[in-house]
Amino acid sequence: MWIYEKKLQHPVKIERPNPRLAGIIISALGGPDGELAASMRYLNQRYTMPDSRVIGVLTDVGSEELGHMEMVASIVYQLTRNLSPDEIKAGGFDKYYVDHGAAIYPASAAGVPFNAMAIASKEDALASIHEDLAAEQKARAMYDNILRLSDDPDVNDAIKFLRQREVVHFQRFGEAMNILRDKKI
Repeated sequence: MWIYEKKLQHPVKIERPNPRLAGIIISALGGPDGELAASMRYLNQRYTMPDSRVIGVLTDVGSEELGHMEMVASIVYQLTRNLSPDEIKAGGFDKYYVDHGAAIYPASAAGVPFNAMAIASKEDALASIHEDLAAEQKARAMYDNILRLSDDPDVNDAIKFLRQREVVHFQRFGEAMNILRDKKI
């Protein structure tokens, strides 16, 4: 059971619209290394984990990733709100806009819709935790790439927060790996 607090984990207050940047950041929601895949991966893997402490890590991190989805969606929404058709075209957001308007739709920056194939889950506990460690590093790298492409300090503040949480999640999964190794799984 979850208790939902109706506020973002970190404030998102974007002053300037930027459809080009929104088209990049959407990947953090529905791309192959995005928050949707992470949350579903961890919340599904927990059912076959052989240790309650590791189940707790997967539940905690998976739940936090749901909150990260809200942050990314807020960033994309704030970057695209109230745009004119000319701004949409000039910002390269027109292909996305034709299909979704300014609604939030999980896709990669390349325009590939989210696919459940991005969710990796095996009954083998070690295989799943190895996947989770790699997933957190790929998400960190994705956020590093976004930061290289963004010159918006408001966006960068939120992205840096998300990036740091990926580092923390990697550490938590390292702890989970040690628990499984100690159990000789």
